[in-house]
Amino acid sequence: MPRTATPLPLSTVPRVADRDRRRTSASVILRSVLEHGPVARSTIARLTGLSPASVTDYCALFAERGLIREAAAPRQARGVGRPHVPLDLDDRRHVVGGVHVAVPYTTVALLDLRGRVVARRELAHDPADPVRVLARAADALAELLASAPGSGALGIGCAAGGWVDHEAGTIVDHPLLGWRDVPVHEVLQQRTGLPVHVDGHARALVNAERLFGRARGSRSVLHLFAGNVVDAAFATHDEVHHGPRSQAGAIAHLPLPGGGEPCGCGRRGCLQAELSERTLCRRARAAGVTDGVNPVHVVRAAAAGDPVAVRLLVERARMTGRAVALLLDVLNPETVVVTEIGSIHREDCLEALRAAVGAERAASVLPTSFPDSVLAVAGGAVALDALYRDPLAVSPDLN
Repeated sequence: MPRTATPLPLSTVPRVADRDRRRTSASVILRSVLEHGPVARSTIARLTGLSPASVTDYCALFAERGLIREAAAPRQARGVGRPHVPLDLDDRRHVVGGVHVAVPYTTVALLDLRGRVVARRELAHDPADPVRVLARAADALAELLASAPGSGALGIGCAAGGWVDHEAGTIVDHPLLGWRDVPVHEVLQQRTGLPVHVDGHARALVNAERLFGRARGSRSVLHLFAGNVVDAAFATHDEVHHGPRSQAGAIAHLPLPGGGEPCGCGRRGCLQAELSERTLCRRARAAGVTDGVNPVHVVRAAAAGDPVAVRLLVERARMTGRAVALLLDVLNPETVVVTEIGSIHREDCLEALRAAVGAERAASVLPTSFPDSVLAVAGGAVALDALYRDPLAVSPDLN
């Protein structure tokens, strides 16, 4: 006799469906307060399509957990009746911690519920001991929290370049740091006792842009990060594509037209070899612009009128624009956000980048919304994305 699968008890199906539906409803309501607040409950119901009773129940739960509050001045309803009391985020009671692991240093920060940086520190590190790097970051976060009395931490987000497995919470491979299979989630959670979320920094910044930045409302967003590490992330309808084991966005070794920089893989013209800030600083040292490894020094030299520094930055921005054009041809997003130091600080670099993309798509290419805090925001955005996806996961004990 052929064997048949044993069906799941019917009683388990609605429970799972109800849990997903509650999570989705909670998410769209809190997002509505973020995007439109101060906003009346009746307006939230209209925007989300949920019943007024459901909106009232969820908002009461969010207020209990310290996520929203009633705005100071009620709005008078049209005609006869009670005035509407608008709701807004309560961005004074809770923060999230952010950790961003870069090649030369680690950034730790506290962010409020609107993605604004409340406090931050940069920690020089020795990448030879990744557990010590993460432990120091956790301790520094604790110090920042101690200096911000009255703010409870909802969790910690950690972002880094390289191959980061979002679900496992590990940095699988970061060649520039020499890290392999580093258990980021485990180390930070044991050190802090807080919920920890881990992701790649390009994906983290896509989430920051769609929640708090210029890409809010875009149906599809591509983010290109060109720092020491060069990688990308792509989101459609609020969903960031991770791929199997979160390997999506690994573009370091895509060939860049016109590039000739030798790469460690044995080829020439790979995106990361051409666009890395390490390459920019090496070229600046060779030209006598600076004697260091900090790309900010090249930007400062250009601002002081050094024509060689200007040329190096504009050329790098132009090559970044060629990389954007390649990705546009493949993914065709509505909005492109680029994190690249020249286009952040100089209009001529942004113009060169857009010119390389082409006139038809130039207007869709934007510089990062967080020019002065991009690394701090990247770390915190990992935790904030988790919050706005599942507000019900916030413990009432954190109130």
